[in-house]
Amino acid sequence: MNENGAVETRPQEGSAGERFPGAAGEPSAAGHSPSAAAEPPAGQRRSADADRDTAVTAVDRPSLPAAEPLPGQDESADAGPSGGPGAAPAPPASADRPRRRGPGPFTLLVLPGLLTLSAVAGVLALTGGLPSDRTPGADGRQVTVPGIDESYVPWLRKAAAGCTVVTPSVLAAQIDQLSGWRDDTGRLSGEQGIAGFTEAEWRAWGKDDDGNGSSSPRDHADAIMALGRQDCALAAEITGLRTDGTVTGDLVDLTLAAYAVGSREVAAAGRVPAGARTYLAEVKRLVPRYAAFDREAPAGGGPADAILAPPVTTLVITSPYGSREHPLTGVTKLHTGVDFGAPQGAQVTAARDGTVVFAAMTRAYGNRVVIDHGTVDGKRLETTYSHLSVLGVTVGQGVRTGTPIGRVGSTGLSTGPHLHFEVVYDGYYADPQPWLALGD
Repeated sequence: MNENGAVETRPQEGSAGERFPGAAGEPSAAGHSPSAAAEPPAGQRRSADADRDTAVTAVDRPSLPAAEPLPGQDESADAGPSGGPGAAPAPPASADRPRRRGPGPFTLLVLPGLLTLSAVAGVLALTGGLPSDRTPGADGRQVTVPGIDESYVPWLRKAAAGCTVVTPSVLAAQIDQLSGWRDDTGRLSGEQGIAGFTEAEWRAWGKDDDGNGSSSPRDHADAIMALGRQDCALAAEITGLRTDGTVTGDLVDLTLAAYAVGSREVAAAGRVPAGARTYLAEVKRLVPRYAAFDREAPAGGGPADAILAPPVTTLVITSPYGSREHPLTGVTKLHTGVDFGAPQGAQVTAARDGTVVFAAMTRAYGNRVVIDHGTVDGKRLETTYSHLSVLGVTVGQGVRTGTPIGRVGSTGLSTGPHLHFEVVYDGYYADPQPWLALGD
């Protein structure tokens, strides 16, 4: 027993590092059978050890009567030749010296089991115990893993950490829909592993993420990480299309649609195309099953406090950042910015120095301006201004904080005059409020 109270097992000498001594098919820890010991010569008095052995086995069989010595003959003397003068007939060998029995039931049945249990206890002490069907959540509590190996959960979280659009539950639902977590799918189609990668796709996205010296779509860790990279790349592309007004809709839905049919088809449709709706519905039906895998979203919206100036003078927020039901379409999805209530024609200004990269009419956002502010902490920062009644800048124009860029309006999908203001950090939408100096 070690200092932690765990039972240690050590290989027996000559056992070549046996992990579980005494297991079936392996030498017993009790050593060779006692029956292999040398037998004493016929008629010789048994040793004290032999007597003790016989006493131990007496519970298994009746003891036999000892042979009486001849008158004048020492018990230890050899009995002479059979039939010789003065010699007594030789008693049966079993009566004169009972044979020593082999291992009893305890040695054959109980002792190997005890040794095996001791070995297993030692292994579990070293490996951290039996695998469970639960895995720690973001707050340190345990969350149920619905029917998959809990070792996949850290990889799902690591893969989803590459972007804010994709979550561990979305990745898990995709894999469930693609393969049901079985890696023997797609033998005829050429798709391999739990994420169904083709050889061409694996060349583009696959890596040896778990560092085992091999990059394979049949390696679950490698497959999960590759799917995360693919999804995050699609999410960044879709975010760009949505930022410039080419597509409209929920970012997760659009990203999954791009995975199913390609980003070009999504861009051509301007929304989730018909060909992707079945796949999208199947994945979204599975997402709640894996909701426990998702980490709690970190508080705050950016790396610095209040580095953006207010884009309008009227700072009444009529709709905050977050999930909501769209007032016109009735669809519940992420509201990717904040709505500032302001009168028609109110001045809209740049929130920070930068360059105008988009200024045009879009179907959903109406007149929209996008300003690139360069990098903050090594990541690109952009702001957007939508539903403008008038565009006051052009693409390529440099602006300073407070430069007029347009006026409040209600163009596009809008219920009335307001400014829809967004912050896009490192390619993903962030809550604008922590970035803005809104005052008291």
